[in-house]
Amino acid sequence: MSTNQSDVIIPQSRASLRDAWVALAGLSAVFLFEMLDNSILNVALPTIGRELLASTTALQWVTGSYAVVFGGLMLGFGAVADRFGRRRVMLLGLVLLGLASLATVFVTTVEQLVAVRIVMGIAAAMTTPGSMALAFRLFREDDLRVRATTVISTVGLVGLAIGPTVGGLVLAVAPWQVLLLVNVPIAALAFLGIRTGIARDDPTELHRDPVDVLGAVLGTAAIVCALVAPTLFVQDGVGAVGPWIATTAAALAVVLFVVRERTARHPLLDLALVARPLVSAGLAYKAATGIAVAGMGYLVTLQLQLAWGWSPALAAVGMLPQVVVLIAGGRLVGPFVQRVGLGRAAWMSATSVVLGLAVFALLGRTGYVAVAIALVLVAAGMRVVGVVAGVNVLRGLPEDRTTIGAALVDTASEVSSGVGLAVVGTILAALVSGSIASAHWTAAQAAGFDEAVTVGSVALTVVAAALVLWATTRTRRGAAQPTA
Repeated sequence: MSTNQSDVIIPQSRASLRDAWVALAGLSAVFLFEMLDNSILNVALPTIGRELLASTTALQWVTGSYAVVFGGLMLGFGAVADRFGRRRVMLLGLVLLGLASLATVFVTTVEQLVAVRIVMGIAAAMTTPGSMALAFRLFREDDLRVRATTVISTVGLVGLAIGPTVGGLVLAVAPWQVLLLVNVPIAALAFLGIRTGIARDDPTELHRDPVDVLGAVLGTAAIVCALVAPTLFVQDGVGAVGPWIATTAAALAVVLFVVRERTARHPLLDLALVARPLVSAGLAYKAATGIAVAGMGYLVTLQLQLAWGWSPALAAVGMLPQVVVLIAGGRLVGPFVQRVGLGRAAWMSATSVVLGLAVFALLGRTGYVAVAIALVLVAAGMRVVGVVAGVNVLRGLPEDRTTIGAALVDTASEVSSGVGLAVVGTILAALVSGSIASAHWTAAQAAGFDEAVTVGSVALTVVAAALVLWATTRTRRGAAQPTA
């Protein structure tokens, strides 16, 4: 057995959260970066556009390039981390994040900023999946794993909630570059917490199969095309050729990826593992939540500001019920899961998301009270699913596949969020004539918008409900399956 100092001083599993507070601080900082990054930067997009003379499309890629690279590379880096070390890959990613953030100081064109965002997306793909895998590895008891994941996700959700406000205050006294430079101390905190609080990877929990390069390329192509297609549908409309080319390419890449993984001697992703009940159900729950949160959030924002004429500040206040539940609900996740169990907690919370969508679909046009109820139901369900679905996925996988399992969870969220936006964006484009952002709507536009919101939210409800029903069935099958 190795006698390396880190292996002696830092135990592989902890008896309490207090014993792991240094590690949890580092892992929480990683998730804080992921959640804070885009939310804080979005506020600065108008300023960036003016200073860098950027077009609307270029500004879209300032945020879109990060999401596409992040989502596209997670599977590949998850597989690499399971082979060469989760802690090692995460520490390298944090160094890359710090350097990319520092490079913001030298940005003078929007193209350079997009390049910086791409590098940051690479760093995020190296670090984010590992945060869940390392948190899972810190503890052996499911109760502690749920509580640890809740702590980490709460820190990230606080960043998501305060990002726009903090960004606005910073812009009042400092240049926009400061909003990306804030990642430097966050990366440093994460590096120190993980470097000192988490032991080096145990070789017995890694595997040494060769990296499936072709599988990684096909998987990345499928995810990238799947994430780009929704943006193109919203940007160019359903009548344009580009969105359909991207959609076809995504479907073809998925087929080729599946064929490759079924025939490769050492596949990037063992599809037999994904087919395990706990794994497939957890991914379906995450997908249902991603579709609901992204799609309904988009519709609610448009309804409050465009249909009801609320100012951006008032619309932000209108979203507060969701923010409050996401942040304050963290204290209730652990007791709730302990009381009902991981399996029941997953389907009950996912059902809450579907009910929230249904309330919005049926009553959302009647007034703000119905919208607030829908936001609370979706946020409450999302708060629990975000923890238990990920834990269930990792419970269903062998020890040497946990990082790619975490990458699958994050990829499911990214891709399903893109699908949710694509569904509602395409329906809006099809049913609302003229520009949706015009200052004064005609009666036909107003009626078209109401119809589009109803049709879009009903479509989201049906898709999410189907995923939850299927996942619940799979969870029951996996209840008797021993943890790996």
